[in-house]
Amino acid sequence: EVLLVESGGGLVQPGGSLKLSCVASGFTADDYAVGWFRQAPGKDRERVSIISTTYGDTYYTDSVKGRFTISRDNAKNTVYLQMNSLKLEDTAVYYCAAVRARGSYYFVGGGAAPNEYPYWGQGTQVTVSS
Repeated sequence: EVLLVESGGGLVQPGGSLKLSCVASGFTADDYAVGWFRQAPGKDRERVSIISTTYGDTYYTDSVKGRFTISRDNAKNTVYLQMNSLKLEDTAVYYCAAVRARGSYYFVGGGAAPNEYPYWGQGTQVTVSS
């Protein structure tokens, strides 16, 4: 059974930084696409960034490019999301999600729909406010 546990959310001022962590357990030796979605009140859950556990390929949604960095530490079974230059519109619950990867599909634009990911964490709140 795959379990994902997020941490690192909190309250930060605009322009500030936060680092989210997602600790995974139960993965097999297959390649997985692991990443972050977010959901703001009244809005759909949207994909933020994805990384390959084996090859390190990444995907970022346009609104976070240049500000967010996804990384992994396979020895710790952990995926990170470093968020810099945070904006008010980054406020949301951030969820870690995972799926067995299918080649480069999830890193070239595929995998936008939440229902493509069978494994989810419980979510962590990120609030950007002055």
